[in-house]
Amino acid sequence: MKRKLIAAIGIAGMMVSIAACGSSDGKGSSNSGADAKELTVWLTVDAQNNWPGLVKAADAAVQKKHPGIKINHEYYGWPDKNTKLDAVLATDKVPDVVEMGNTEMLGYMVKGAFAPVDPANFTNSAAWLDGLKASVTYGGKTYGVPYYAGGRVANWRKDVFAAAGIKSTPKTYAELTADLDKVQKKEGDKFSAWYQPTRDWYAAMSFVYDAGGSIAKEEGGQWKANLSSPESVKGLTEFKNVVDKYMHGDKTKDESDRYIVYGQGKSGMIFGAAWEGATSADPKNDKTGKLKNNLENFVMPGPSGKNLPVFLGGSDLAVPVKSKAQAVAAEWINAFTGPSGQKGLMAKGNLPNNKTDLATLKNDPATAVPATAAESNWFVPMAPGWGQVEKAQVLQTMLQDIGTGKKSVEAAAKDADTAIDKVINTK
Repeated sequence: MKRKLIAAIGIAGMMVSIAACGSSDGKGSSNSGADAKELTVWLTVDAQNNWPGLVKAADAAVQKKHPGIKINHEYYGWPDKNTKLDAVLATDKVPDVVEMGNTEMLGYMVKGAFAPVDPANFTNSAAWLDGLKASVTYGGKTYGVPYYAGGRVANWRKDVFAAAGIKSTPKTYAELTADLDKVQKKEGDKFSAWYQPTRDWYAAMSFVYDAGGSIAKEEGGQWKANLSSPESVKGLTEFKNVVDKYMHGDKTKDESDRYIVYGQGKSGMIFGAAWEGATSADPKNDKTGKLKNNLENFVMPGPSGKNLPVFLGGSDLAVPVKSKAQAVAAEWINAFTGPSGQKGLMAKGNLPNNKTDLATLKNDPATAVPATAAESNWFVPMAPGWGQVEKAQVLQTMLQDIGTGKKSVEAAAKDADTAIDKVINTK
């Protein structure tokens, strides 16, 4: 499934104040609305178009336990959902369950929009993927349930690498760079052996976390930027090496049209969301006429010797704090995201929300690459001011300064830390 917006949608636009009410004792939704007669569920059109049967199954499970309950569904496109949600959250007519992109959760949790839930009430919560668990956790409480995930993989053109004498995907970073060197030498400087957009902070931060660094660290309840630490600088330096050696395109671009650029045939490899390679090979994007059945995904090896940790995009389900049906809402979420739901989501090409189910995908050649890649993952700092960091595009600016040579890695990282520290602890 092509979820282009999962990781791209930020939390920065949501700055509406919401008065907290309802259950806020940290015990979750179990003490409110257990006898509700009506439930309203907001999901995105992905569920409506791709797995409506899973929605019906969750409805049936709840209706069996609560005979006569009326369950309403509303479906929204990603660009429209939050505008509508922000408007209703200021009223008393809120949905009882709402789907959120995992990078959208933080701003709403900071503002007190969602009720805390008890992870113990949700199947396989102890095995939730680390990056997804982080996206629903704030201030030591859990405010949502991971729904499903989308990871990142490397993808290359088999014909381009075969022409350079390379017949199998690399297992180590040294093998990868050796292969890229051969392709770059053969194809020349007008070709990108690896098309890696400079402003793609999701990729760059994977190198940072692989090197033992991070965007920011929490100490004593306060967040402190960490990009200028030796470990983070090491990761940023390797990212710069990639851009310098293999990226011969516009070094002021981000990743939003990477799949289109890849389809133009002037690059041999990308590292991005798992759907991007297949989308590049779509006839409307493939300007080479050669990409169909010629692209191969593989797990991205990291300089550390381990698999490169990837950013996990995905969706979460939350219960608005003003909901009068919190207990039933939690039951519906558990029915929807439980074992049968995860099985159905995996059948549609999604990654599950937990490590137990993820392990089963590793044993299937068709899903082994994205499942293996997702095992090592990272997520953004769950700091109250992270939305302001995103809005200011601090990371993108730093990476462009590094990639274009405007600043050294050390200077750009230090300036980024200064900018982050000004806002990261501000609600």
